[in-house]
Amino acid sequence: MAYRNGNYAAFYVAEPFDPSALGANATKDFQYYNLLRAWKGADSSFQFNDSHDKTYNVRDGSDWESTLRPRLRERLRNSKNIVLFLSSITANSRALREEIDYGINDQGLPVIVIYPEYDSKESLLTNGALKQSVKNLWDKLPIFRDSMEAVPTLHVPMKKELIKSALQNDGFMVGSKKEPGIYRYNQ
Repeated sequence: MAYRNGNYAAFYVAEPFDPSALGANATKDFQYYNLLRAWKGADSSFQFNDSHDKTYNVRDGSDWESTLRPRLRERLRNSKNIVLFLSSITANSRALREEIDYGINDQGLPVIVIYPEYDSKESLLTNGALKQSVKNLWDKLPIFRDSMEAVPTLHVPMKKELIKSALQNDGFMVGSKKEPGIYRYNQ
């Protein structure tokens, strides 16, 4: 059995990758992922243990079946949860569908959903419930929308302290997860 201590970051990167020298770095969702990595580098108490660092890197042009897909699955098997960046630019890419489908439906990983276009708990909510505009983002990734009832999902804005708290919350780790459901910080 794998030692599950990683946080698997899932984010949209355009396919095929941007041919510029920036590659995946040109995609906004990838930039948000890099922000988590920067927070970890600057703050040792920020408990983001990047599952992407647990196997060797793959190249943008790698073969899907023989290299990319197996590497994604290996990283997910070594993860305690998925950190999903969901924004207005997120698209239903093959890689993102695979990550979410395998992570939730095969591995049972809880999901911490980060909404980069929202900056406070209050901005996600209307009368204590998630706003319709937030729920509409779930339609950008149907496999997530249709599978999220199988695991606990924690919905947070792009705010460092809330993300830090979410990453430390054992209710959103595979070995100690809460009951399936939609959770949010409302205090």
